[in-house]
Amino acid sequence: MNYGIVVFPGSNCDHDALTAAQRSGGNARYLFHKETSIPSDIDCIILPGGFSFGDYLRCGAIARFSPLMREVVTFANKGGLVIGICNGFQILTESGLLPGVLLRNTSLSFICRDVYIRTDNTQSPFTSSLQQGQVLRIPIAHGEGNYFAEPETIRRLEDEGRVAFRYCTAGGDSNDEANPNGSINNIAGILNERGNVLGMMPHPERYADKALGCDDGMAIFQSIANAMRIAMPL
Repeated sequence: MNYGIVVFPGSNCDHDALTAAQRSGGNARYLFHKETSIPSDIDCIILPGGFSFGDYLRCGAIARFSPLMREVVTFANKGGLVIGICNGFQILTESGLLPGVLLRNTSLSFICRDVYIRTDNTQSPFTSSLQQGQVLRIPIAHGEGNYFAEPETIRRLEDEGRVAFRYCTAGGDSNDEANPNGSINNIAGILNERGNVLGMMPHPERYADKALGCDDGMAIFQSIANAMRIAMPL
């Protein structure tokens, strides 16, 4: 299992993502945003969190034009696994790999704290080791995490089961009090139609070691590793 972590100017979660990928049993390397090709042995691309290009213009709007992103789009369209975390989610929407947009939090404030998210889809490579309804404690750190899309897009996401995670209470209730940023339907993470691209605002890589007080995020990286083992049996 080989991961490629794309590094943009302003990325600040790339090392955390690389460490989490390695802890799942995979090999991981950095891919610089100016590169023009993806190594042929890469199985999963991670677009990490941070503030790519200083979040000028709009979060992810400049990173979307990086040379390597053209290859990431091709990689995803061919079925390669891509996960965008926080700023990476924003880049995925800007790139057209996922629908919708991430708006300013309704509080108009940057929020950095733990939240609970409920697993609403276990059929993707990113959630295959999770149970339906399983609740994870994961940190968030964003000012623009308010997921928005047109009603027809939201309807399709819901009808097709493409909402991977929702903000919820510790008990799994998805309500307004559990919604940290105003996202429609408490959406914390979504999948593309094919199920090989995941965008999520919470940071699973930041809770991938018990030494940090919680390792709930490892379930996502273990899901990816397990899915790849099934896809590529020895």
